[in-house]
Amino acid sequence: MDTLTHRNPVLLIHGFNGSAAIFRAMSAYLAKLGWFVYDLTLMPSNGDVGIDQLAQQVADYIATTFSPEQPLDLIGFSMGGIVSRYYVQRLGGTERVQRLITISSPHHGTLTAYALERPGCIQMRLGSAFLQDLNQDAAMLEQLNFTSIWTPFDLMIVPAISSKMPVGREVQVPVIYHDWMAIDPRSLDAVVAALSEPLKRDHRFVHSRTYQKSPTRDGNI
Repeated sequence: MDTLTHRNPVLLIHGFNGSAAIFRAMSAYLAKLGWFVYDLTLMPSNGDVGIDQLAQQVADYIATTFSPEQPLDLIGFSMGGIVSRYYVQRLGGTERVQRLITISSPHHGTLTAYALERPGCIQMRLGSAFLQDLNQDAAMLEQLNFTSIWTPFDLMIVPAISSKMPVGREVQVPVIYHDWMAIDPRSLDAVVAALSEPLKRDHRFVHSRTYQKSPTRDGNI
């Protein structure tokens, strides 16, 4: 595990119709172990806007919260994993993110996204043009430490194997309820293990020893 002074700050991105509140347990757990943890609430997160627009909110937050030379690690839960991938793959996130962890994210779509006729939901449907475009160059995720954590019992991501990816590292956690993936001790341990892995590549940025104060948390595909 990296020493405390050389750990990246961690940014948490929540899922559909949710808020940063989903990460209270994870934030406390990681902070106790010495990580600096940040989060934000995407607005709106109910599918009324596209995932690409939510990813721009992530890009703006990173640009205003961290110094330009500061690398970071990104964790996306459910829809937040797709938002995070869009930031990394389409908005220049490979220049900032060293570790990307997705938890129960619909990488290949989910049947539950057919319940609503909203832009963000349409993008998360099975075989959507949005996901096909994102997945056609998923190999670029190999540039960083990428981990997908998922459960075969997920009833929100249907089929559950949609959370698997052909690149990076895969961790299967037998949690029986979708939202519990953000709080179950086994899932949290998998996150810690992924954050503790040595980097696959050297990053051009120098780690900063000074972090901005973590924002107040306000606080789910």
